[in-house]
Amino acid sequence: MTLGSDSEAAREKRRASLVSLLAVVALIVLKVGVGLISGSLAIVAQAADSVLDLIATILAFFAVRMAEQPPDADHPYGHGKVENLAALAETLLLLVTCGWIVYEAIQRLFFRPAAIESGLWAIAVMVLSIVTSLWLSTYLMAVARRQRSQSLEGNALNFRTDVLSSSVVLLGLVVVELGRWLGPQWSWLEKADPVVALLVAFFVARTSLQLGWRAVKELLDTAPPGLSDRIAAEAGAVPGVQAVGAVRVRRSGALTFVDLTVQVMRSASLEEAHQIASAVERRVGLLLEQGDVVVHVDPVQQMGESLPQAMSAIAARLGLQVHNVHAHQVRDRTFVDLDVEVAADLTLAQAHEQVSRLEEVVRQELPYVSDIHTHIEPSTVPVAALPAGEVDEALRARIIQVVEGVEGLSGCPKLYIRPDPDGLDVVLHCLADPHLSVAQAHRLAELAEKRLQVQVPGIGQVHIHLEPQSETT
Repeated sequence: MTLGSDSEAAREKRRASLVSLLAVVALIVLKVGVGLISGSLAIVAQAADSVLDLIATILAFFAVRMAEQPPDADHPYGHGKVENLAALAETLLLLVTCGWIVYEAIQRLFFRPAAIESGLWAIAVMVLSIVTSLWLSTYLMAVARRQRSQSLEGNALNFRTDVLSSSVVLLGLVVVELGRWLGPQWSWLEKADPVVALLVAFFVARTSLQLGWRAVKELLDTAPPGLSDRIAAEAGAVPGVQAVGAVRVRRSGALTFVDLTVQVMRSASLEEAHQIASAVERRVGLLLEQGDVVVHVDPVQQMGESLPQAMSAIAARLGLQVHNVHAHQVRDRTFVDLDVEVAADLTLAQAHEQVSRLEEVVRQELPYVSDIHTHIEPSTVPVAALPAGEVDEALRARIIQVVEGVEGLSGCPKLYIRPDPDGLDVVLHCLADPHLSVAQAHRLAELAEKRLQVQVPGIGQVHIHLEPQSETT
């Protein structure tokens, strides 16, 4: 199951990414220009912080574009890992920039002080930066929540961090201007500029390292904290799931891929197991904003499983079918008789080998079974019936006569005779005492079937349906 966004959502996310990209580029140009003209290292450091915003914005822009491209044959999990590799490279570049800012700040603090000019222009640029960052963070967060975009949400949070660092720079510039206004004796306040630059470098380095660490974790396929437990809880709540096995989670860009194993009663049919797996996929998919869920089903023994259910499940696992499973309890020993259907084209030796394997597995899984007796039958393969022709009335009369000769049967109001390559198919609806037990009624039907096959030539298969005789007849 794959979850994604429609074209309208993709257009809105691209538009938001482009708006933030243009705004960040404009802020970087202003900050670098005013920082170089004024000589304010804090503003240059803040421009470096804006470069981090630009990187995040570019990542968001390309993440949105790549999200529209489905996985291909060479990249079945998509192309999201490219973002992580780019984030690592950008982290290294930003750390180098922070190192240069720290070096320059130490030089200005202790070795070669630098004069700062045009303070009012610098203050104006920082005020503009704060206002713009506030608007961008609010706008991007609204789009991210509406469209469930993790990349835009991360970009919005980055702009909120930019508001904090810009406010620190603004405070430093105000302090420098205050010292200039108070007079030469307050010139030491100009030290606030390199001090603030150190603080901004710290903020940028910390955010860069966080970005790089997230990229490393995704490249190493680290599962999001707590997501595996939530997935297991949701899968376990699906009706029909007996237990949840291994849960594997990995991220690739904005997509989350989940592989998990659920245990289902082995007596469930293939269709039932498929329905349970589909329900698990849908329920787990609701936890993922975008992603793909693969469910593997393991059959397990159910609590209170009956002997016929256990036999059928074991046989199905071996590619066989069983019926007429009868268990006999003699003292503390259990004996089982059953019919096993095998492919009709097998030799006796091949069929016996398969049935012997079935008996071996039954003894292993059901140790309370003391002995097993199997009857080998060819699997029934549906064949087209021959065209119905005229059925001899004497044949009908003979069939009715034989069946009505069975004591306990009170006539057969319905008789169907169909030609078949292996002989005539005979179906009868017969009446019997409504107070008979099921076992007694079954014995009557078996007796009638055997008499027909012995006394009426040409009969291939007989099926007798017993109905309760009306009390009024």
